Amino acid sequence: MDHGTHHTGTDHGHDGRQPHAGHAGHRKGGATWGTAAKATLHCLTGCAIGEILGMVIGTALMWGNVQTMILAIALAFVFGYSFTLFAVRRAGLDFRTALKVALAADTVSIAVMELVDNGIIALTPGAMDAHLSDALFWTALLGGFAVAFVITTPVNKWMIGRGKGHAVVHAYH
Repeated sequence: MDHGTHHTGTDHGHDGRQPHAGHAGHRKGGATWGTAAKATLHCLTGCAIGEILGMVIGTALMWGNVQTMILAIALAFVFGYSFTLFAVRRAGLDFRTALKVALAADTVSIAVMELVDNGIIALTPGAMDAHLSDALFWTALLGGFAVAFVITTPVNKWMIGRGKGHAVVHAYH
């Protein structure tokens, strides 16, 4: 079956719902940079909320760098997945199916973002020891997000172009 065309009414096993392929740029082989940037921004928003929250909590509790980074990464995944999970649940998917869609849509994107962002924070001299009131803390964190966005966008474009990643979510809205 050519996945680049519209579905013809065949059920593809998604709890009785049929995803549609009517979004330009979401079909296999048809990813645009705009689509990839929107997908990356969506993912980055959830990741940033989780990561900032984790950094703030860990820093405020005076945890060590490793514990704070683990919390920040864990919360980045939780918030990143939750944005997608809530969106596809609103589209009518049951929780289990929605969770599968969120995991398929965001795992690679979040992982790349977290690797890049945390790598930049870890490699920025003094950033790991900076406090919430230090400009270095926020500069390294926000700079890491910016670089992560630039690096993750082509990854998402490649995945969407193959019907993977965020393309899975767009079948439901």
